[in-house]
Amino acid sequence: MRLPVSLALAALLTGCTLGPDFQPPPPPAETSYGTGETATSQRIGAAWWGLFGSSELDQVVKGALAGNRDLAAARATLTKAALQARAAGGALWPQLDLTAAADRDRVNLAGYGFPGAPTVITLYQVGPTISYDLDLFGKTHRQIEAANAETEAEGYQLGAATLTLTGDVVAQAVAIASLRAQLQAIDDIVTDDEKNLALVREAKAAGSATEVDVLHADSQLANDRTLAPPLRQRLSMARHALSLLLGRGPAAWSPPEFALEGFHPPEHPPVSLPSALVHQRPDILAAEADLHAASAAIGIATAARYPDLTLSANLLEQAAYPGALFHSAATVGGGVLAPLFHGGALEAQQEAAKAAFEASQARYEQVVLRAFAQVADVLQALTHDADEEEAQRKAVATAQASLHLTRLSYAAGNVGVLQVLDAQRQYQQARLGAVHAQAQRILDTAQLLLAMGGGWGEKAD
Repeated sequence: MRLPVSLALAALLTGCTLGPDFQPPPPPAETSYGTGETATSQRIGAAWWGLFGSSELDQVVKGALAGNRDLAAARATLTKAALQARAAGGALWPQLDLTAAADRDRVNLAGYGFPGAPTVITLYQVGPTISYDLDLFGKTHRQIEAANAETEAEGYQLGAATLTLTGDVVAQAVAIASLRAQLQAIDDIVTDDEKNLALVREAKAAGSATEVDVLHADSQLANDRTLAPPLRQRLSMARHALSLLLGRGPAAWSPPEFALEGFHPPEHPPVSLPSALVHQRPDILAAEADLHAASAAIGIATAARYPDLTLSANLLEQAAYPGALFHSAATVGGGVLAPLFHGGALEAQQEAAKAAFEASQARYEQVVLRAFAQVADVLQALTHDADEEEAQRKAVATAQASLHLTRLSYAAGNVGVLQVLDAQRQYQQARLGAVHAQAQRILDTAQLLLAMGGGWGEKAD
């Protein structure tokens, strides 16, 4: 009973924890991103992709969250870090072990002053040992603090990986929808080319067009047909990439036939203040946790320069044969390990830990600045997207009307085939430009939601 009491009394001596106590970085002083945006208190839900109003997208993203292998690896890494932190916490408790051994030795009795020839004896040992590190200067506590901070960082890294995965899924879904829309536009254009070619051939048969006109129309048809194969290849790659994100093989799963009309991005996505953003983005929180771990490392290096006191005891039984065990006395002791001279290594390690903290602080600040710049870029892009989409919509209407009138004029003999082909080329460019503009606005909206933290840490609906 004396040993546990002694350890409990010794534990009262602990509590001196060297090194700085971590203080989270203050919130940024900025109140905007410099783009004239209006901040809102509205929070983004965990299922941020639901703001696009696509049930197909919702099902695909949920499938990716369940089946993605990289995300599974991140979860396992977090579990590993949590268990390592738990293992580090075990150092706060007395360490109890059991020792058992059997040694067979040849003993020279004459060497000890006894007569007789050398003999062989067997020595049996068994018994528990207990030790307790008093942690007088908080080295163990700082190690546990660092392990917990590293676990927090892994948790935030998992959140960042989740955001990246959902963002990639949305991007591939929009790519599929955009490519399908482009292919549809090209199919319509090829159909118009075929009508033009038939019209020119009729005009040639009537004597109002030449063979050159026919060749121009035929060349336009051939050129427009070359546009589709590369897009079909890109569409296949996007489908395969989406399968990979879901942890499925291309032959085992096919994505839905996404259409741009199936995405309904919010007209005014929520924009948080910079002071709130630093608590919403997992990459910023991960950098803060790394900074915390670097702060604890200073305490570890500082405590290493001071004595380390450990109490120990054992109840080791020794006998020449097993039946004689459990009749010997126990041993109780204590040990002090005090650094005297290490050639300046311990001081250098302490200064190195301080330099590592400064580096972590700079990295944290850089992550915050990069996040603000990303938000500002996407906000500016969304402003341009709205203008471009409206301009492309008008361009399509104008080019379509111009093509219609040009065809009527050609039928009446007022213009040549080159004017018809030029009007059709302008209509083709306007159609494809409108598809690109629509897809880009959806993608930039998704990027803004991700830049705002994507509702990470919020409960899913």
